[in-house]
This record gives sequence, C-alpha cells and structure tokens, in this order.
Amino acid sequence: MTIDTFFTSNESAMQYECNFSCDNAIFFKNNAESYFITDSRYTLEAKSATSHIKNINIVESSDLVKDFIKIAKKAKEITFDPLNLNVESYNKIKDELSLKAEPNFHQKKRILKTKQEIELIAKSQELNKKAFKKFAKYLNKMALEKQPLDKLDELFLHFKARRFLEYSGKYSISFNPILALNANAAKPHALPTKEILKKDDLVLFDAGIKYKGYCSDMTRIGFFGETFNFDKSQRFPKKIQKIYDIVLKAQENAIKNIRVGMSAKEVDNLTRNVIQKAGYGKFFTHSTGHGVGLDIHELPRISPNSETIIEDNMVFSIEPGIYLPNEFGIRIEDLVVIQNGRAKVI
Repeated sequence: MTIDTFFTSNESAMQYECNFSCDNAIFFKNNAESYFITDSRYTLEAKSATSHIKNINIVESSDLVKDFIKIAKKAKEITFDPLNLNVESYNKIKDELSLKAEPNFHQKKRILKTKQEIELIAKSQELNKKAFKKFAKYLNKMALEKQPLDKLDELFLHFKARRFLEYSGKYSISFNPILALNANAAKPHALPTKEILKKDDLVLFDAGIKYKGYCSDMTRIGFFGETFNFDKSQRFPKKIQKIYDIVLKAQENAIKNIRVGMSAKEVDNLTRNVIQKAGYGKFFTHSTGHGVGLDIHELPRISPNSETIIEDNMVFSIEPGIYLPNEFGIRIEDLVVIQNGRAKVI
C-alpha cells in the first residue's frame, strides 16, 4: 500500500518509519521529506536514533498539533488513521488541512513483512520459547519437590512468569501474559486470581516478548502432575485429553493446509470446521488468529469475516481454542510465516 503523504501519532508506525517512537510525537511524511515533531524530553534521543535517515527533520515543540499544522500547510491531501487520532486533535486539524481518513492504513502498509522483519520476529519467538522452558523448569521443580504449594497462586505465578519473559529486564513483554488454572482457563483472556496451584491442575500460559520492537506470541497447556512441561505432547485426564486432541488437530490442520490465495476466512475455517465437526463449535469463541509484528495484534485478521487474501511474507498466529465454562479451557498457539505459498511455523 503506497501512501506518500500522511501523519501519525501511533508508536508502532513511527518506529517502522524512522526507528524511533515515543508517547508524545507526531510523525509527518510528505513524499521524500519527513518530520518527527516532539517535545524537549525526546529530541536528543530522536536525533540519535534517526541520524542515519535522510531527509528527516526533528522538530522540538511545546504544541505538537499547532506546529504540525504549520509544517503541513502546503500538503494537498494528508492521510490519517481515524482509529488513532483523538477528537480534540482532529477538531484542531480538520479545518486547517486537507485530510483523508484511511482506517488502519499503516498496518496495511506493514502487512507483508520484509526478510529482516521476519528474522526479528523469529528471534523474538525463539527467546519466548526459551522463557517458556525456563518457567516450565521452575514449575517442574515445584512438582518434584512435593512441598506445600500454598503460596503458588495464579497471581504469584504470573509475577514469576514475567521475570522469565523479561530476562531480568533485558526485554519487555509484548502483552500482559495470561496465566490461568483449570476453570479460569475457560476465559480466553483470563486475569490471574488467588487460586492456588495443586497437583493434577491444568495450566494455560499465553505470553510473548519484544525483541528490537518486534513481538512474539505463543500459548501452551501443561498438566501439573508428577512432572511438568509445556511440550505439545501432553497427557491429561480423559475429558481434558479429548478436548486437547481436538484443538491440536484443528491447529495442525490449518498449518498443514494454508495456501497463498486463500482468504483469511478460509484459513479460519480450517480450524473451525474441525472443532465444529467434533461438536464443540459453540465453545470456540474467538478468531483463529491475528497478524504479529510491531503490534501484538495487527493485520491480517484470521477471522470468519475477513476477506483478506493470504500472501507470502505474512506473519500471523494460529490459535484455536475450546472453552468449557466453569470447567477448563484449551488453546494452542504458534506463529506462522507464509513462504513459498505455504505456512511455516516460526
């Protein structure tokens, strides 16, 4: 998607365009010329981070919108994302400049990843997988020691998980991780509670980190028995095992059969049909997946209503789930990149 003249205050869009972002800035691109308008707290960092970029101007401002209007006066038409612009700023700008609203225009621009972006996402997911293993090793130690677990509630485990994900402060997380036991796992975006981890508990863990700005995302289910791990090969009590196997089959069916040229809703059907045929369709309550990049949720959306056509170099999650209220929930998630017409797990 080619748009030569636009402005944005979205941090992921700014990061993509000039290798720097902050929480108080306007990035304006007018053909070959770019402007990063920010306040005095960020100008030195902005100049340093963008020093290798041609034709970019760092503008220090105490009134971002006012100075943006001055700079952009001569532009004929300026694209913006109405989903990322607050009403106050829009009202100040709309009568001064010629604007064109284009929802999600920058995510559309980023929907096909470069080789470098794919490598960064893959590195992020590699680090994420290592953090999962370290957290599983910690839980396995707790299982093997067979000591009282009265302090190991979801809140504490959530805290411990973040420490593994952050690598002692080296990385940030791409979203607030989901750590849920048993019936709490039946809530797709469960918040941690004071429920205490016990033997024979189901543990759902959904997490990701950021590496050089790029996100990762993965969900695994473990069984807190004699030992513990987050491997895909799991052994649960009979009913849980049945649901787990259905979800795993749905995920594997999608990954195996995704092809360039399909619509995103056809990809969604690859998971949904398996779950529906097994009789649990009404318990699969969300979409099959979402794009991942600088944002943890970006385009393409792999949903029942998405007409987006799958292309090489798209990166998105495949994460079917079945959620039985007041019992338990199962979700299995991996990231895939589309290359040579097919899906490859990252």
